[in-house]
Amino acid sequence: MTTTGSASHPAAAPAAEASRRWMMLVLLLLGQFMGLVDVFVVNVAMPSIGTEFDASGASLQLVVGGYVISYAMLLITGARLGDLYGRRRMYLLGVVVFTIMSAACALAPNTATLVVFRIAQGAGAAVMVPQIMSVIQMQFQGKARAQALSAYGAVLSTGAVAGLVLGGVIVNADLFGTSWRPVFMVNVPIGLVLIALVPRLLPQDAPTARRRLDLAGLAVAIPAVFLMVLPAVLGRELDWPAWTFACIAVGIVLAVVFVLIERRIAAAGGDPLLNFAVLRAPGISVGMITLICVQLTYGGFLFVFTLHLQAGLRESALRAGLTYLPMSILFGLTGFYWRKLPERLHPVLAPAGLALSAVSYGLIGIAMHSGTSGGWLMWVGTMLNGVGMGLSVSPLLTQSLVNVPMMQAADASGLLTTAVQLGQVAGIAVFGAIYLTLIERTGDTHAHVVGSAMSTTAVWILVVAALGVIPGAVLARIVLRTRRPASPAPAVATGSVAK
Repeated sequence: MTTTGSASHPAAAPAAEASRRWMMLVLLLLGQFMGLVDVFVVNVAMPSIGTEFDASGASLQLVVGGYVISYAMLLITGARLGDLYGRRRMYLLGVVVFTIMSAACALAPNTATLVVFRIAQGAGAAVMVPQIMSVIQMQFQGKARAQALSAYGAVLSTGAVAGLVLGGVIVNADLFGTSWRPVFMVNVPIGLVLIALVPRLLPQDAPTARRRLDLAGLAVAIPAVFLMVLPAVLGRELDWPAWTFACIAVGIVLAVVFVLIERRIAAAGGDPLLNFAVLRAPGISVGMITLICVQLTYGGFLFVFTLHLQAGLRESALRAGLTYLPMSILFGLTGFYWRKLPERLHPVLAPAGLALSAVSYGLIGIAMHSGTSGGWLMWVGTMLNGVGMGLSVSPLLTQSLVNVPMMQAADASGLLTTAVQLGQVAGIAVFGAIYLTLIERTGDTHAHVVGSAMSTTAVWILVVAALGVIPGAVLARIVLRTRRPASPAPAVATGSVAK
């Protein structure tokens, strides 16, 4: 019996270790799911938040955009904190901040405090999310890593769908008469589970301290972004007082100062927040411009279309959420399987996807013009948009990074990620302002007026998407000219750039 026991023990140990690793993966993916769902669940809850707080359109733009701004500006810093202080410690800290701020958002007494809590929630996500991919790369090898990355991709593909549908279900249910508030509370039990289990199941890792924090760059970048975005959002509502233009001007000056600081740090051999030297790599500049166009249109479309469906057409939150279901599913499936298309087509997928998205916005604009729900033409438009986005985003990330030297991969990924997230914020600000201005100019909220506003906004979104085809085509030419054997693109710091 002793022989049997000792023989079984070595076999049991690897099985137990494998089980522990997969439980660890579940905890990591729950954090990613939590951060991703929170973006989309709020889109569906916006009109209900506006009704309860009598909030303006600008306030709702800040509720959505404040989270993304904070997340975008702190994401690279969050990744470096993992290097400096340990990834498990920073993942847990991010989860704690995110969970506390989720509860605070659910209890917010007004829009001002809700915006502040959303900014803090985005900061928690920025600390939490970068650790996920790093831990997966460290703890999984060979076939197990491929399986873990496939599960990671599945979470990214389903998170958007889950957020939109879950938001609609929760708001529509009006649990205990609390309206939109449970859309934030849904994160709290998940966060508490993670707080309890992460110290037990995630291994302690020693800080590597490979890269330092760029506090000078961060101190300039954050006010620069806020000084440009906040006046752009609030100016329409306040009839553009002089201080809004002054703030934007100061923000632009600070943005120039930021670039100069980053170049000086890089020239001195330091670790800038964004290393603009990577823009010399073939394709990354036009790839970044194309990605910004994608995110400008997608972020603006999600904000405006959700507001239009609920506040304009008086549809329920559940129906608004379900409207996105086919589009989100096609987005996920196309983004996941695009590599199965013939390789000779890969370079042209991004501009082709953007062209499809441009057509989809045109169809949606035509469908919405009469002030109705749009019928079959609206469904065709949204589904075509899902395919177009799926063909654009993942190929763009891959092709933008393929010519970047491996030693600059982290800098390039960070630059693309930040640009993509800020593009989404700009889309919310710009296209949200167009839609709300068109409605407020007439002071009429009848169906034909809001329909015309949605249609006109869709045309402007179409124009930006169509313009994005140009740098996308340039990138395709660069990829064809510099083509080499396919290899996986460097991991992007965020798992949800498109969403």
